Amino acid sequence: MDVVIRPAGPGDHDAIWTILGPVYRAGETYCMPRDIGRDEALADWLAPPFTAFVGELDGQVLGISHVGPNWRGGGAHVANAGFATHPQARGRGVARAMVTHAQDWARGRGFRAMQFNFVVSTNADAVRCWEKAGFRVVGRLPGAFDHPRLGHVDALVMFKNLAGAAP
Repeated sequence: MDVVIRPAGPGDHDAIWTILGPVYRAGETYCMPRDIGRDEALADWLAPPFTAFVGELDGQVLGISHVGPNWRGGGAHVANAGFATHPQARGRGVARAMVTHAQDWARGRGFRAMQFNFVVSTNADAVRCWEKAGFRVVGRLPGAFDHPRLGHVDALVMFKNLAGAAP
């Protein structure tokens, strides 16, 4: 069965928090306070100018994303996105479908590139998924992320030109 990706609505808040809460609590992939509350986390994830989406498989929300401009003004043509998946999504193509959707959505709105500003280098599954989707590491921030188990680890800047030409 294919992953169905649709805009997130108020009825999805519980499902989004079910995915986002444990990711933020683990503190291994996002620069968010590990003790962030549900309402604050949802407000941040759903905040404009980003558009939030959910990915469903077999009627269950197993992935979430939000996509929007990386910067304003001269950088507004570059999109940024965030993703998280439920543990039940592992190996089922949810992350791949979410990143493909994010690129298509961004391209359809005139974005010429997509950049992930702060990919934790130890998040090997995400790095591998983004590389398979055509993103390349264009920068490394040594020791920029304070991992709760591993200490200071590198963060990566990953980039993909959505207009078709190599970066």
